[in-house]
Amino acid sequence: MAELGKILIFTGLFIAAIGFILAFSDKIPFHLGRLPGDIAIRKENFTFYFPITTSILLSIVFSLLFYLFGKFFR
Repeated sequence: MAELGKILIFTGLFIAAIGFILAFSDKIPFHLGRLPGDIAIRKENFTFYFPITTSILLSIVFSLLFYLFGKFFR
């Protein structure tokens, strides 16, 4: 039961952190999805968008979070 308690606490903290970020996202000096290095091609009736820089940044952040959670749960 103690493991379930830890999982619920971290899930709640994760959801609260996402809510905090979304609530104050207009005050962040950069906009995720519109970072330098993201590819956007616009034609007359066609738009292609590939957020490569945003994907790399989110991958690094999530990798660090999962690493820290793994260290804590051992």
